[in-house]
Amino acid sequence: MLAATSNNNNLTMASLIRAARASAPRRAIASVSACREFSAMLTPVEEFPGLPSTSPSKATAGTASVTTLSNGLTVVSETGSSTSTIQLTFPNGGSASESASESGAAIANQFMSFKSGSGLSSAVILRNLEDDGAKPFASASRTGATVGFTASKDKALRLIPLLATSSTYEKWDVRDAQATAKVLCNEAESTAQTVLSESIYDAAFGAQSGMGKSFYSTSASGSSIRSFRERAYVLNGAVVAATGIEDHESFVKAVEEGFSESNVGEAIVSTPSVFLGRESRVHAPSAGYTHVALAFEGPKSSALANVIQQCINVGSEGALSGFVAPGVVGAYSGSAPADASSAVDALVASITAAPSAAIVNRAKGLAKAQAMFALEGASSSLADVMTDSVLENSTFSAAEISAAYDSITAQDVAAAFDAMAKSSPAMASVGDLSSTPYQGSISAKFG
Repeated sequence: MLAATSNNNNLTMASLIRAARASAPRRAIASVSACREFSAMLTPVEEFPGLPSTSPSKATAGTASVTTLSNGLTVVSETGSSTSTIQLTFPNGGSASESASESGAAIANQFMSFKSGSGLSSAVILRNLEDDGAKPFASASRTGATVGFTASKDKALRLIPLLATSSTYEKWDVRDAQATAKVLCNEAESTAQTVLSESIYDAAFGAQSGMGKSFYSTSASGSSIRSFRERAYVLNGAVVAATGIEDHESFVKAVEEGFSESNVGEAIVSTPSVFLGRESRVHAPSAGYTHVALAFEGPKSSALANVIQQCINVGSEGALSGFVAPGVVGAYSGSAPADASSAVDALVASITAAPSAAIVNRAKGLAKAQAMFALEGASSSLADVMTDSVLENSTFSAAEISAAYDSITAQDVAAAFDAMAKSSPAMASVGDLSSTPYQGSISAKFG
């Protein structure tokens, strides 16, 4: 066990290795942070000496800080959270960035995080996290991968080097990652909603494209897992987001020191997949239910996409579910098989009829409130918002996020719906499709 003895010295990967090997006392990096607009610590006002305070002082707002390092890594931090979530996101770590020979490498690499590397065993890495009460996490999707942890503010910074370990791809770690990925894939194949999500990407972009091929693949070999990670899990273009950080400049220095031995890599320029607007059907009569989704190419603005989603929810009075996912926006409906045709008609109507000004105003309010609640949620939720904002706009500011929703006009929304109504929709259906119309039968209603 490594015991913290100092709050004033930066912890390098080499010193962490030496400490682990020699069981020497560890050093902790001083806790640092910046500011968040939507939160402030509530400082008690001492109304009567010696008695507990009964009313807090007024909350004060702060600002976030963003720095891009010479190696291409962007660091964003804020101070409002009472705990620290520090996460490292690789925008090219998703399945859309896999080569033809690397299918399944993205989902497998999700489970290679916090494994043996940089002279540390998996047991030592996990013990350091556990000893400091940190909760590690790792995730992957079509469009990226994230590894991080949530810990108390006074413990978080000394653990930064554990995010930067260079995997040694031990055989047992690779086998475990492949086995866990297989379990996740099997679960996905048995879940109608997941199958529908995979099908809508197939219909939208084509199964041979990066965005259209399935994320859930079990064909990754040990060599493809390694080649993908070494190419995609690099600092150049990645984002470190941290909550509960008081001194941004000191935090940046800690990141530079902690990641000094990490793979910088080359900036990857992704080729966007072309939206095709096709159809995917998975007929399963035994399901006894029909799931249908229509998807369209999403707008560049995530705020506008979220307003479109809420317009569908509000306009249908909850009968349909709007959805937003990377690259697409659309509507979903589930029904009894005999009612599938009516459900599809409702989906078509939700897109081809522009929402009224009243619906747009309500949708804007709901979308904005949802965005603001995400800022005020758990530190991990805030870290996700910060990362998404930096990847989309190269900045993060709660005021800017709020302003993005306020600036959306009814004309903007009408133009977005008009563009969808004039395009060929991607249509995916899963379940009992005996009464479900084909995309060709509804295409005349678009364009």
